[in-house]
Amino acid sequence: MYDYLQLHTLAAILRHGSFDAAAGELNLSQSAVSQRLRALEDRVGQPLVIRGTPCSGTEMGQRLARHVEEVGLMEARLSGDLGLRFPDTPRARITVNADSLASWIVPALAEARLALPDMLFDVVVDDQEHSAESLKRGEVVGAVTSTEDPPTGCDSYPLGSLRYIATASPRFMKRYFAQGVTGAALEHAPMLTYDKKDRLQLDWLAHNFGVTRMPPTHYLPSTTAFVEAARRGLGWGMNPEMLVRRPLADRLLVPLIQSSAWDTPLFWQTPRRLRNALAPLTLAIRKVAADHLYR
Repeated sequence: MYDYLQLHTLAAILRHGSFDAAAGELNLSQSAVSQRLRALEDRVGQPLVIRGTPCSGTEMGQRLARHVEEVGLMEARLSGDLGLRFPDTPRARITVNADSLASWIVPALAEARLALPDMLFDVVVDDQEHSAESLKRGEVVGAVTSTEDPPTGCDSYPLGSLRYIATASPRFMKRYFAQGVTGAALEHAPMLTYDKKDRLQLDWLAHNFGVTRMPPTHYLPSTTAFVEAARRGLGWGMNPEMLVRRPLADRLLVPLIQSSAWDTPLFWQTPRRLRNALAPLTLAIRKVAADHLYR
């Protein structure tokens, strides 16, 4: 049997990346944190933490930290079902694409917390085409992803589609598309891209114009900055419709073409073994998604 105080200490070290911060969370001295970790490492017979700035976990260290956090989720749900107060703070580490985080996921987390009042969320941002990999590796307990087929042992729930519109400012349109929005013009017009994983603009270009060459590109890893950059004429980009309704209505942004809407289907995926523990979170995410995403 494992000592769960030691496991919680390991999880805190890896969560914060330092012994000092873990000591602060656990209300212990740094010496006590080190002693607990040393005892756990003696128990398993190998190092669990790679010392550094920040600290990181060995493969076994990460596995044990995930285990204790998953147990916490299951015990918190059981305590709620029994009408008991869970003495610890359950944590749910999930991965979400940046545009969902900026547009609709926060209301879902707030609603889930009504059913799980002590729950803390650790939200990791990743591209929707890659987020399922974090779930597959066991780094998170839930993922908003564009991949319909879940990793082995996981459930997948369709959420609807996040609609994007290719938008730019009127000034940008006048400068780069005075002769119309064509493939040749788009090859030279500055484009906005979230990060190296983001293929949304490239997929839209290939589908609508057959353009496969990378245009001049600004990288802006922020959804709000993305909208603002388009509004100020820095480039054109695919923006979530729900975030640009007002700028479009006010003519601060305009669609590149009238048929520029691009729907990205999203799915919520979680490990099957945590289905009951995460049921309130899953219910809230599906409910809020139904109100905001396209079917």
